[in-house]
Amino acid sequence: MQNVHVPALARRMKEQEWIYDRLIAAGGADFYWPMTEETLCTVGMDGSADIKSVRGGIKRVAHITREMVRIAQKRESMAKEAEAEGHLITAGKNYFMAAAYYTMSQGPIHGEHPLNHQLSEKKNACYASYMQYAMHPVRAVDIPFGSKSLPAYLHLPPHVKGPCPCVVFLGGMDNFKEMLVTSGDKFLERGIAVLAIDGPGQNEAKISHDISVSADNFVDAGRAAMDYLLTLTEIDSQKIGITGISMGSYWVMQIAAADTRYKAACGFYVCHESGMHTIFDVAIPMFKDRYMWMSGYTNEEEFDAFAKTLTLQGLGEKIKCPILMIAGEDDDLSPIDHSYKLYDEITAPKTLVVYKNELHGVSDNLDIRALMADWMTDRFADKPLVSRCIHRDCRTGKEVNP
Repeated sequence: MQNVHVPALARRMKEQEWIYDRLIAAGGADFYWPMTEETLCTVGMDGSADIKSVRGGIKRVAHITREMVRIAQKRESMAKEAEAEGHLITAGKNYFMAAAYYTMSQGPIHGEHPLNHQLSEKKNACYASYMQYAMHPVRAVDIPFGSKSLPAYLHLPPHVKGPCPCVVFLGGMDNFKEMLVTSGDKFLERGIAVLAIDGPGQNEAKISHDISVSADNFVDAGRAAMDYLLTLTEIDSQKIGITGISMGSYWVMQIAAADTRYKAACGFYVCHESGMHTIFDVAIPMFKDRYMWMSGYTNEEEFDAFAKTLTLQGLGEKIKCPILMIAGEDDDLSPIDHSYKLYDEITAPKTLVVYKNELHGVSDNLDIRALMADWMTDRFADKPLVSRCIHRDCRTGKEVNP
């Protein structure tokens, strides 16, 4: 396919794209967030050759979609071939990888573009085929949301009899529902179901359901997810938690403050800064450009006024459930002082884990995911929680002095 270029919404993105092309040429595709690393974590080492080839093929921003589609088509073709031969486990794995790659191919498209709809349809078709052959039960659901609905996938742990705990999982600006539950998922391994959602403004909710994100409609999304889960006999109604990655960590705090039915809440790779100045006005403008599209703004001055309303101020004392926050000490999208401030404001039992010398995406993915799943398991078991601020070092895996 040809290169894809959608006109930017943010001024800096329009003016500086040539710089990003130079950065990619010099340092590779992961120039503003670990896109290919995140994809590799999703599909596992089976995709290492795919990711290597993508890293070698992306030389400009406009190449990202082309290269991700290339490996998606490869895996989709291999899935169909394995399916025709009756090798259904192999087919399922390839369909999952294809869906993940199609998902990531949509990432740079921040606007209405026919290709975005086409890629979304391809992604959905591959994921539907994957669900037939998955090693655990998965089903697509539409969660009522006003006059519309939010698309989601419910993953149930294998071999679990009777009602099980569940975690609602929110992605961020670049992490969508198809990529939240991975091979060797840490929640499923512990017998915890996962409801992975595209919330307001996120990928399919925006593209196919025309739902933009507002200052507070993720609160309604959180309530809708809880209402849905309470109708399911497979889910233990007393053991429902919520977690969110990156911008999802912001929405999780909003939801936890508004809906006391959640047993526990966790946010990792945090976005806690009121007004989001760093992520929108200091960091690479990819983030601002995408959030403008997610929120339905085309006028940047109007968006800037909207961004100032994005705040967690005053919510800490309203949160009643246990809270876990996981952050990098040198977070380049949300300065850590904002997370310390939120920690101080929360009156419920709380844990803040700060990784020394780490940026927004903490490098030890296993430690983060296992920590989060173990912490949530303890909350479902009603294990007492003593509020603590913990500093860890990814290089040693040990606690260190602040």
